[in-house]
Amino acid sequence: MRDTAQHNTIRVNGVSLHYAAAGRGRPVILLHGNGESHAIFSVAMEQLAAAGYRVYAPDSRGQGANAPLEAYHYADMAEDIRQFIAALGLDRPALYGFSDGGIVGLLLALEHPGALSLLAVSGVNLSPDGLTDAFREALSREEPSPLMTLMLTEPDIDPGALAAIDIPVLVTAGSDDLIKEEETRRIADALPNAELEILEGEEHETYIVDSDIIGGMLMRFFRKNGY
Repeated sequence: MRDTAQHNTIRVNGVSLHYAAAGRGRPVILLHGNGESHAIFSVAMEQLAAAGYRVYAPDSRGQGANAPLEAYHYADMAEDIRQFIAALGLDRPALYGFSDGGIVGLLLALEHPGALSLLAVSGVNLSPDGLTDAFREALSREEPSPLMTLMLTEPDIDPGALAAIDIPVLVTAGSDDLIKEEETRRIADALPNAELEILEGEEHETYIVDSDIIGGMLMRFFRKNGY
């Protein structure tokens, strides 16, 4: 697929973030998962831009086109996006986060009420215990890296704190996800205005990466909520 997005770099929170942007209309931010880049959203970006949204897809700190870092923390990533929103003058954008990006979205909504209009998250955990046992064991056998350390030690979000997020939230996961299903349901149950979808036969990333499924889900969610 031909890349028709605009590419820019912005300085926020002490780091430079590469980002892609496409379309015109109300702002939507897409956040990728651990060790990935904005490129996983090539299909979704095109769908959302064609549907009348202005889509921003940054590479998270130290990932994608950004210089790697020696340590990573989700709180830093959430502050990156808060400053990204402020620097670009975005008015209460909708935000979608996949995996690590979803954790960042939850933290941003918790720490900065009113920053977002809508939130959607896929394959998200509140702590490393929310990962499947098989996935955690596989990670522990790999050569340690800063990004792996992040997944094995963070986040630490109190499920009770999610009650403070009063905006509509779409929570999704695959039936064969790397996240325990009870963790996904715990998150949706804790959010006061959540919609839950478990996609049968899908894995952690199969309906996200270069897929039109997530774009369609987001457009339905946005329109349902008047966005």
